[in-house]
Amino acid sequence: MLITDDFLPVPVPESLTATYLVPLTGLPPTSPRRAVEALAGRIAEPVHGLARQMLDSPLLSVDTRSMSEFPRLPPDLLTAFGASPEQLARLGEATHLVVVQAEYRPGWPPAHEWAARAVAAAMADQVGGNVVDVFGLQFLTPEAALRSLPDERGRVRLVDWVLVPYSSDADGLWFTTKGLRRFGLMELQVQGVPDHLTRAWGAVMTGAARRLLRTFTDGIATEEVPAFVQLPVLATITGHDIAVAYGSPEQQVTTAPVLLRLELDPATDPDADSFLSLRPPAGHTGPPGRYFAAVCATLFGAGAGAGQPDIQYARPGDAMARAVATAREGLPAVRRRFLAGDLSDGTQLVVKYGLPTEDGPEFVWAGVRSWPSPDRIVGTSASDATTDPTIRIGAPVVVAAAEVVDWALLGDGGVIEGGWTQAVLDAGHRDGGAPDAGHRDGG
Repeated sequence: MLITDDFLPVPVPESLTATYLVPLTGLPPTSPRRAVEALAGRIAEPVHGLARQMLDSPLLSVDTRSMSEFPRLPPDLLTAFGASPEQLARLGEATHLVVVQAEYRPGWPPAHEWAARAVAAAMADQVGGNVVDVFGLQFLTPEAALRSLPDERGRVRLVDWVLVPYSSDADGLWFTTKGLRRFGLMELQVQGVPDHLTRAWGAVMTGAARRLLRTFTDGIATEEVPAFVQLPVLATITGHDIAVAYGSPEQQVTTAPVLLRLELDPATDPDADSFLSLRPPAGHTGPPGRYFAAVCATLFGAGAGAGQPDIQYARPGDAMARAVATAREGLPAVRRRFLAGDLSDGTQLVVKYGLPTEDGPEFVWAGVRSWPSPDRIVGTSASDATTDPTIRIGAPVVVAAAEVVDWALLGDGGVIEGGWTQAVLDAGHRDGGAPDAGHRDGG
C-alpha cells in the first residue's frame, strides 16, 4: 500500500456484527420466518428477500433468552438517546428478550444491519413492542425501524443510522458521530465548535460522515477485504453530501465545497474508541472555531448559526443571471493569475459548471488542476452529480469554459474571492446557484 502525505491509512475490521433486541413479557407468539413474511409489501423487496435469505444462513441468528441471561441495558444512556419513560417501563417489565444478531463483511450494502433490523422490526411488530438497537442504544418503534431500511433503489437516510451527539468542554462544543462503526469506519470527532453553531455543525458532521463513508466503502469494494483503506487527508464536503444524508438527493445544492483535514486520533485506553478527527486545513491561523464558522457560512449562508440550516437549491432569477455574468467576465483574468502562479499559497481555484439534463442543467463544482487553453479546464470533481454517475468527488473531469457559471478561490476561511452565485443565496435570494438554461453561457 502506497502511503503519502495526501492520504491517511484507516484500518478495516475483518467482520461486523449487528445486534437488535425485542423485549417481551412471555415467549414470542410466532416464528421469525412468519414474522418476516408478514412484512411483504411494507418494505422494499430487495431487503425483504435479503432478510429471508439471511434467516436461512448461519450469518443471522434469532434466540429468545430470559432477561437474566443478557447484560442489563443502561437506562441513563437509553434516556440520553431518546428513550421515553414508557419504553423504559416496558423494558423493566419484560421477562424475555428476542436477540437478533447478524454478521457480515465490511462493505456496501451492509447486509448484517439491513437484515437484522428488518427481522427485529418484524418480531416487534407482531407483539406491538419496540426494537432496541444495541449499537446506538436506541429504542425504535417497528414503524421507525422499517422506515429506516433501504427503498427500492437501495437508498437510506444516513441520519437514521448515524447519530451526532455533542457536549461542552473548555474550548467549545465537542461533536462525535455514533453509528459509523456499524459500517466498519471509525467514528468522527470535532472539538472547539462555537456554541451558536450547534445545529448547523450537526448537519456538517452528518454530511462529512456521508462523504467519508462513501469513500471508505468504495475502497473496500473488492473481492478480498483489505487491511487498510486510504482516505484523503483533505476531505471535501458539499451541500449535496448533507442533502443526501438527510434523504433529499433531488435537491440541486449549489454551495461551494469546504475542506476539512482528517487526522487519526488513536485511543490510549485499549477499551476506548479511536476517532478520526476533523480539523481546519494545515496553515489555518486562528482558533479552529473561526474556521468552523466559515464552513457553516459557506454551506448554509451567513446566518447559519441563527437556526436550522436550510439547504438551498436551484431556481432561476435575475440576480442569479447577473451573478453568472459577473463570474464569466472574470474568467480570463483568473486564468492568467492561475497560470502565472499568482494565487496565494494554499488557495484552491474551483469552477461551477452545468451538466445537461432533460430538466435543465445540473450544476456541480470542480477543482482546477490545469487550464491548458482558454476553452478547456482540466480538474477534479468537487461534487457528486445526481444525473451522471461518472461525476463523483475526486474523479477527473474536463470542463468546457463555455459551461462555467461561477468560480471561486477557496482559502482557510472558505471563499475568499468569487462565488457570486453563492453571494446571491446568502443575500436571501432563493434563486439557487443555477441560472436558467437561457443564461447558462452567461448571456
